[in-house]
Amino acid sequence: MVTRRDFGRGALGSLLLGGLTRAAPAATRRPNVILIIPDEWRAQALGYAGDPNAHTPTIDRFARESVNFDQAIAGCSVCCPARASVITGQYPLTHGVYINDVELRPKGLTLGEAFRDAGYRTAYIGKWHLYGSPDGRYSRRRAYIPPESRFGFEYWKAAECIHEYNHSLYYEGEDSKPKYWPGYDALAQTLDACRYIREQATGPAPFFLTLAWGPPHFPLETAPEQYQAKYRDREIQLRRNVPESLRKEAVEGLRGYYAHIAALDDCFKQLLDTVAATGAADDTIVVFTSDHGDMMESQGLSYKLYPWEESIRIPLLVRYPRKYGRKGRRSSAPVNSPDLMPTLLGMSGIAVPSSVQGTDYSSLGSKKKTSAFLNLPVPIGEALRYGFAEYRGVRTARHTYVRSIDGPWLLYDNERDPYQMHNLCGQSGARDLLASLNRDLDSWLETLNDQFLPARNYLERDGLSHYLETKFPIGSVRSPWGDWQSTLRRPAGPPSSVNTAVGELLQDAGSNAILTRELPELTRKAATSERLRTLSLWLIQQLRMSPISDATLASIDKQLADLPPK
Repeated sequence: MVTRRDFGRGALGSLLLGGLTRAAPAATRRPNVILIIPDEWRAQALGYAGDPNAHTPTIDRFARESVNFDQAIAGCSVCCPARASVITGQYPLTHGVYINDVELRPKGLTLGEAFRDAGYRTAYIGKWHLYGSPDGRYSRRRAYIPPESRFGFEYWKAAECIHEYNHSLYYEGEDSKPKYWPGYDALAQTLDACRYIREQATGPAPFFLTLAWGPPHFPLETAPEQYQAKYRDREIQLRRNVPESLRKEAVEGLRGYYAHIAALDDCFKQLLDTVAATGAADDTIVVFTSDHGDMMESQGLSYKLYPWEESIRIPLLVRYPRKYGRKGRRSSAPVNSPDLMPTLLGMSGIAVPSSVQGTDYSSLGSKKKTSAFLNLPVPIGEALRYGFAEYRGVRTARHTYVRSIDGPWLLYDNERDPYQMHNLCGQSGARDLLASLNRDLDSWLETLNDQFLPARNYLERDGLSHYLETKFPIGSVRSPWGDWQSTLRRPAGPPSSVNTAVGELLQDAGSNAILTRELPELTRKAATSERLRTLSLWLIQQLRMSPISDATLASIDKQLADLPPK
C-alpha cells in the first residue's frame, strides 16, 4: 500500500515507473494530450510568477520548458461557465451555462468528442461540474453522470462537484454505485492518471486525458498534514491590495490555499515523471491551467466572479517538445477559456468544429486578437452579496475595462497599476482611452451577438429564475481605496427574511434581538459561521441548513417591519 508519506518521498514514482515499456518515437502519430485543470488556482500563486509563498518547484521547472501564455484569463470567472467554455469552445451566453449548476447541453462538437472522433482514447478523472442540477438546489452534485452527459470521454472516474477532499466520491465507468478515493483525493486521482498514462503510452492510438483536481478550492484547511505543517507558522506575504482590516483573515486562508498548492505540485511531479518514463514526452502535449482564480481578500473581496486580476487571471503552461522545443518562452496572446479547445485541437492537427467561437493560438507568432472578453451575464452568490450587477468588459495586454449594466465602472492601467488600486473611470485624462476600449467592447458584443440585457431577461428566457444562487441577498461594498462601489441597487423597504443577510441582521440591535428570540440556535451558529452570515433566513431554510418554519419566517418579517427605520 502506498501511503501519503510514501507519495511525497517518491515511492509512487517507483511503483508506477518500474517495468514500463518505452514508447517508440512517433513519426506520424498525433501527440498525446494531458490537460491538468485544478480548481480556483490563480495565476499569481506560483513560484515562477513571483509569489514568495508558493512552493511549486515542479511547476516552476515545467514553466522553464513550456510556452507560458502569461495573459491568459477566465473571462467568466466562475466554475461551471468557465468549464463549459473549455469543453465547448464557446462563450457563456452561447453554450448556456452562465450560472453555476446549469446542465450543459452542447450546441456542437465538444472537446472530448473532437478528440475521440479523431481516433484518440479519451479519459476524464476528477471534478466535472457540467451535469447540473435543474432544480436549482444543487441536488445532482453527488449524482451519477450517465455516459451521454460525458461528451466523448470514455475512461471515466469522476464526480459532479465534491470538495470533501478526504472523503471524495466518484463514479467509475457505467457503474452507478459511488466509490471513494482513498485519502486526499488529488493524490489518488494522480495515481490513477499515472496508471492510465502507463497503460496507453504503448498503445496503437494517442490518448487525451483530463485530470481535474478539486483543490486548491476551499475548504482550505484540508490538505494532508505534511503540507499544512509547511505553512502553519510561516510568514505569508500578502498582495498590496489586501486591506489592513482583512490581513489576518487573508493570512489564515492563504495558509491552507498554499498547502493545497504544495500538495498538487508533488502530484504534478509524479505525473511528469510517468510521462518521461514512457519515452513519449517529446510527443505529449502537457497543459497546466485552471478554471479561474480567487480574490483571497484582495480588493477586500472573497472568492471569484469579479473582473479583477486575482479572479480572472489563470496559469496556462503548454509543453510540447516536438513542436515548440524545451526552451521556455512567453506568449502575450489574450487567451480566454473558449480559446483552449481550438488551440489544443490545432496543436494536435485536428480540425476545429464550426461551432467553436474561440481562437486557435497554436501558431504562437500569430496576432489574432488584441483583447479578451469579460462577462458576468447574471450575478450570483457572492457577486450579489457585494452588490455587483451584471457586467461586460475587455482585458488587453495593458488595460482592463469593465462596463456595468448602468455604464462604465472600472478602468485600470495594469502596467502602471498592477494591483488595480487606481480606477481611471471618470478621470478626464482617460477619456480617449475609455472611448477606444468602449469601441473594442462594442465590437465584442456585436461579434458574439450579446445584447447585454438585464440579468432577469436571460433567467426568464431560459427558465432559470428558480435557481437559488440567483437569490442571494444584495449587499453593498466600497473599494478600500475609494475608487469604486457596488453597482446593484438594494431593494427598498425594511429588512426581511428574504432580502437581508443574517450577518446584517445581527449587526443591528433591534433585529439581533428578534433573531436571538426566534432562532436562538441559528443565531449562535451564525456567530462563528461566515457562510450562514452571508445568506438570508429564507435561503437557509430552502437549503435546509437549519430547520425554520414558514410561520417563523412570517413572524420575523412582521417584527422586522415594525422596527423604526434607520
